[in-house]
Amino acid sequence: MSSAQKCGVQIADVLHEGSRFGFLLVHRLGGSPSDVDYVADGLARAGYTVTCPLLYGHGGSRDLLAATTWRQWSKTVNEALAELSKRCDTVVVGGLGVGALLALKAAADYPERVHGLALFAPTFWPNGWAMPWYGTALSVLGNKRLANLVRFDERPPFGIKDDALRDAMLAALARDGRPSTDVMGRSGGAFLEVKWLAREVSARLADVKQPCLIFHPRHDDRSALSSSQDLQQRLGGVVDLIVLDDSYHLVTQDRQRGLVLERVLEFAVALPQLLAQAEAAPVD
Repeated sequence: MSSAQKCGVQIADVLHEGSRFGFLLVHRLGGSPSDVDYVADGLARAGYTVTCPLLYGHGGSRDLLAATTWRQWSKTVNEALAELSKRCDTVVVGGLGVGALLALKAAADYPERVHGLALFAPTFWPNGWAMPWYGTALSVLGNKRLANLVRFDERPPFGIKDDALRDAMLAALARDGRPSTDVMGRSGGAFLEVKWLAREVSARLADVKQPCLIFHPRHDDRSALSSSQDLQQRLGGVVDLIVLDDSYHLVTQDRQRGLVLERVLEFAVALPQLLAQAEAAPVD
């Protein structure tokens, strides 16, 4: 039984069987594997094995998500990584938003299993231009019970710049079957868990030496570009940061999703050479 099933949520993992080269893609906070399905489907068509696990506590109610911890989310990723590593010799772990932090945590914990990273709008704290002002005040709280009294509701533009794509995403969410407060709402406690996860990951960035590809919108409505610029400087390996000028936070769904997929495919082709170069480089 999966961690998501144990948490009372119907499992919604995605697996595309392919080659011995695999991708593990992690969705955003409060999201689902559908967040990354465009990239996942494109990678699968190219012949790669792809898995997109549903994080522990996700896919249910806002209160259920609020009751879970970043360690439980991370455990979901670790379990999926262990399974994918049985199928694949080379694994790239990617993540959207907070999912990118979980990908970085996996890379730091399991360098022998994670060979590359593809990070989509990494979110160390929700500080984009559309986030509510009281988010800054929440960042200083240390008590989860108090933090859960603060409620966040998704607000326009919902991470999507393109009007038609945004409408399609909202229509799909409306068919989810859950109350809108559960689909679109987040608790302050969940964001407090993000703060603690970010603190854990930030302390270990220099240990992450795998080749890394980062995408970040210049005008991200949820996570400032500066977080990825800082990340590029602090990671221990080769990092390519691609700044997107025609997308908001959900870069795997928005206007430049085709470009995102194209560059991830190029990264996959180049990865063996990048790994060989890293192995041959002199050790300080």
